[in-house]
Amino acid sequence: MKKNALIIFLSILIFAAPGYSAEKNTELMMATTTSTDNTGLLDYLMPEFTKDSGIKIFWTAVGTGKALKMGENCDVDVLLVHAPGAEKVFIEKGFGTKRKEIMYNDFIIVGDKSDPAGIKGLSSKQALKKIMDSKSVFVSRGDNSGTHKKELLLWKDASETIPEKQNWYIQAGQGMLATLNMAAEKKGYALTDRGTFIKYMDQKKDSLSLGIAVEGSDNLKNQYSVIIVDPKNCSNAKFDYALKFQEWMCSKKAQEMIKNFRLLGKPLFIPNASQ
Repeated sequence: MKKNALIIFLSILIFAAPGYSAEKNTELMMATTTSTDNTGLLDYLMPEFTKDSGIKIFWTAVGTGKALKMGENCDVDVLLVHAPGAEKVFIEKGFGTKRKEIMYNDFIIVGDKSDPAGIKGLSSKQALKKIMDSKSVFVSRGDNSGTHKKELLLWKDASETIPEKQNWYIQAGQGMLATLNMAAEKKGYALTDRGTFIKYMDQKKDSLSLGIAVEGSDNLKNQYSVIIVDPKNCSNAKFDYALKFQEWMCSKKAQEMIKNFRLLGKPLFIPNASQ
């Protein structure tokens, strides 16, 4: 009898505990781009989200193309991605809903500090044309990521022909950090988001051989957004949890944390959520 009474008493304490949810599965699955993971941003933000919401979040970091496919296939509940054109198509097809812009940084073209094609200070259009004309090594993500999608748009703007199988054009098929390593090894160029390049600079320190060649063009903005997987397409999608995550990312607290997230004294992302 005493043992049974103890079990009942402990059960009451557990159910009465602050933050206890009768629902066992208080987990949220997210697909995101490699830059939010590689930079350490998610490791910095997500413990605070869990603390504030009671929701434990798990994420898979892949290229934006793969992330959108995971949302389409109902493998995740929410997306944090950076390819606005592809995102809008995703929503138009009924796979996602409630897209919210939360932060941005910019794309830059980096290359060996010797600048073999002589592109430093040029516009992205001029720079890519010179890389193509000089047949200087360019290492592409080649993985349908948000960065790769942006790169293809920039090539389209710079030339009638988008490179694909040329000897000087290398498709890594890997994440951003691996692509930067390959560009350094080949003494070539690459397109990257600034946040990941700052992380790369922090890793390489005195052995850094890549430098920023092109930056600041209006067409190089890199917008990140949260998209909720549409429950009309995925009946098991946790819409309410995903909405809480989106609202938290737009909150004053999260936006301030994003603003204060720095490496080498430099901001990696700039918050821009509309409240």
